[in-house]
Amino acid sequence: MFPIRDHNPSRRTPFVTYILIIANVAVFLYGLTALQTNMAERQFLFDYAMIPLRITQGDGYLGLVSHMFLHGGWMHIAGNMLFLYVFGDNLEEELGHFGFGLFYLGCGYAAAYAQYATDPESVIPMVGASGAIAGVMGGYLLLFPRAKVDVLVFLLVFIRIIPIPAFIVLGLWFGLQVLNGIGADPTGGGVAYRAHAGGFVAGLLATVPVWLRRGGPQFWDRSHGHPPHPEANYTQVRSRIPQVRR
Repeated sequence: MFPIRDHNPSRRTPFVTYILIIANVAVFLYGLTALQTNMAERQFLFDYAMIPLRITQGDGYLGLVSHMFLHGGWMHIAGNMLFLYVFGDNLEEELGHFGFGLFYLGCGYAAAYAQYATDPESVIPMVGASGAIAGVMGGYLLLFPRAKVDVLVFLLVFIRIIPIPAFIVLGLWFGLQVLNGIGADPTGGGVAYRAHAGGFVAGLLATVPVWLRRGGPQFWDRSHGHPPHPEANYTQVRSRIPQVRR
């Protein structure tokens, strides 16, 4: 399942979300064009990725923030920016531009610390905005649990766009991070599942005060978990390609 959009239109332009997307893409393109040797790439990661051992040794604190703007490949950045685009605008509308910026950086920091805590002696660099975006998803889940999210489903030859409530999409995603994190070797590299889970929990908890100001359970009762404004409706257009009989 791959979320491609939600039915929760924001009423204000999400400037911070757009700035974060532009910044991430700009840093990624800089890496492609400026880091032409393995030595240059390794030095760049050493300076700006989150390396647990450096933190343990009292160094490399910049990586706790700068790692959020580094990515390991086209699919890595494309997936992260899509998730930020789908879920970031609504949370920015609820938290305000400045508040959302602090929220995003705080969730990324919490995600990095969650990964660091599992293996403080690791020399494997952690990169990616996934932890911060996981925090955005956690906040979204608390405020809009029943907002419809259009998910692109791939099952062999079955390809469909299906609207699914956010609590199912995000709940399954979080559950997979926890399960994979339990079985993952923190010294083996790969996906930082613990960072994802840590960022998600941090984002959910950081959104609780906003949820309480909206009325808490009464907010859910009024909106039934849906966005507190009309949902977007997308019409499916039939393909113009004619069907050919056997």
